[in-house]
Amino acid sequence: MSGKTLTPRNLSIAAVVAVLVVVAAWPGARPVDTAVLDTGAVADRFEAEGRTRVRDRYDITAPVAGIARRPTLEPGDRVRAGDEVAVLDATATPALDARGRAEARARVDAARARLAAANELAEAAAAAMRQARAEDDRQQSLLARRLVAAEAAERARTARLRAERESASARFGAATAGHELAAAEAVLDQATGSLDGPALVLRSPVDGVVLRRHFESARPVAVGEALLQIGDPAALEVEVEVLSADAARLSPGTPVELVRWGGAGVLQAQVRRVEPAGFTKVSALGVEEQRVPVIVDLGPDQPQAGVLGDGWRVFARFMPRSAEGVVRVPASALFACGEDRCAFRIQGRRARSTVVSTGLQGDGWVEVTGGLQAGDRVVVHPDRGLRDGDRVGDRGGR
Repeated sequence: MSGKTLTPRNLSIAAVVAVLVVVAAWPGARPVDTAVLDTGAVADRFEAEGRTRVRDRYDITAPVAGIARRPTLEPGDRVRAGDEVAVLDATATPALDARGRAEARARVDAARARLAAANELAEAAAAAMRQARAEDDRQQSLLARRLVAAEAAERARTARLRAERESASARFGAATAGHELAAAEAVLDQATGSLDGPALVLRSPVDGVVLRRHFESARPVAVGEALLQIGDPAALEVEVEVLSADAARLSPGTPVELVRWGGAGVLQAQVRRVEPAGFTKVSALGVEEQRVPVIVDLGPDQPQAGVLGDGWRVFARFMPRSAEGVVRVPASALFACGEDRCAFRIQGRRARSTVVSTGLQGDGWVEVTGGLQAGDRVVVHPDRGLRDGDRVGDRGGR
C-alpha cells in the first residue's frame, strides 16, 4: 500500500491548521460597558408636585348685612394694620328680640376671650423668640472661637428662624382676633341700635397684601360674606401631596429642594409637618393612589423666593436620608436574581454573577453593603443574553 510520508514540515502545517480551527470555533468575548465601584455620596430622593400658599391669611368678611361699596383696592396692593379696606352701607334691618341681643353679646364675650388667649400666645411666642435669638447669638460666638461644632450652631440658627416665624404667626393671630372682636361689636351695635352713622368702615387687622377680592362692584352682602383676603406673600409655605409610602419616610426637618419653580437655581426648604390624614387621588393613568399632604417651609435666606406668589406650582425634591463616603455602584449594573439583586463582576476576562447587598438608592447610585467592594469592575446595562462565566471585553477598551 502506497502513502505519503509524514515529514516534520507536514506535521507543523497540520498543527497550525488545527489551532486555527480551534480559534475559529472558540466563542469570542462579548463587548460590554463597565464601571468601577468607588466611594461617594448616596442620597435617597424623590420628587412630588406642590403649590405655594401664604401661611397666614385673613378674610375680611361682612359683620352685618348691607351694601358693600365698590372696592378701591386691587390684588397686590399693600395695606397696613388699620387701613380702610371696605365700606358697608347699612340697610334697614328688623330689630332683634331679647334672645338675638343676648346671642350678639355672647359672641362679643367669646371674641374677647379669643383675643385674650391670642395675646397670651403672642407673648409666649415672643418670649420663645427672644430666648432663641440669645441662644443663637451665644452659639455663633462659640463657633467663631471654635468651641462648638458647626452642626450645633446650625441647629441654633434654625431654631431661631423657626421661633421668629412662630412669633410672627402668633402676632397675626392676635391681630385677627382683635378684628373679629370689632366685627362682633359691630353686630351688637346694630342689634341695639347704637351703630354710629349709616356706613361701617372695615379696616385691615394686619400688615400685608391684598391677595384676592371677591367682588368687583357695589352689591348687597350678607352677614359673614367674604369681601377681601389679606396676607403676607413673604411668609410662604408649600403644600405637597406625596404618596403615603413616601410620607412614612419623612419627618419635621427633612431637607427639601424646590426645583423647576420658574426661576434660576434651587430653593432650600424643609418639612414642617406631615399631615396625619391622607386621601385618595386618581392619577393621570387612572390609578387610585393614597396621598398625604406635607407642609414645607421655605428657607428664610432665599431672596429669590420673593418672586413666588400664592398658589404657584413648584416641584419638591425630598431627601429623607443620605450617606457620605460609602461604596456605591451604578443602579444600571444591578438586576433581579430571584429574591436578591445581583451584578456581573468582571474577574479576569469573565463575568461572574454576584449577589449584592444594598442600602440607600438615589440619583442613579446604590449603596453597596456587601458582595462587592471599591475597585471592583462591573458590567452596566447587562443584556439578557449575558450568563455567568461568559467571556467579556470592555467596549470602551478599558
